Amino acid sequence: MKFDLRRFYKETTVPLLIEDFGYKNVEQVPKLLKISVNRGIGVTGTNLKELESSVAELCLIVGQRAKINSASKSVAGFKIRAGMEIGTSVTLRKDRMYTFLVKLIHIVLPRIRDFRGLTSRGFDVKGNYNLGLTEQIIFPELSYDEITQVCGVDISIVTTAKTDQEAFALLKSFGMPFITV
Repeated sequence: MKFDLRRFYKETTVPLLIEDFGYKNVEQVPKLLKISVNRGIGVTGTNLKELESSVAELCLIVGQRAKINSASKSVAGFKIRAGMEIGTSVTLRKDRMYTFLVKLIHIVLPRIRDFRGLTSRGFDVKGNYNLGLTEQIIFPELSYDEITQVCGVDISIVTTAKTDQEAFALLKSFGMPFITV
């Protein structure tokens, strides 16, 4: 049986947040808008084979075609020219967003070596959460033998929460493993 995070949100999380924060309307309750998964290629951006393998790995991880991002202007210090392909990104919404979040919480994060939990410093002022993973090997879809270069993945979880406390309560109710300090 598959865990349905959307149904869990409607049945469990919404009443819990209404009780905790005293919302008068169901539409005031924070919800997930999108999850953005980004990956910078770095100095290997000139290598077309590395770019294609990075796109393929990101597609396997999230289950959606990745977009190639180009530099908008030249930066001499980083040896980047305008128009050079420097990264890949995917924006997940609706069912794919919930599926990826369940996989992230229950499968990927526990596979991190010496994992004690996520820090609450990843919240910005507007109620969104950002985290970075240093290795893509922790995703179960990727085989260690097929990886050409170990790269990190940046994940941004965008919510409708007005404050960081509301976003923290929303993600905590989903089962996000935060460190209690």
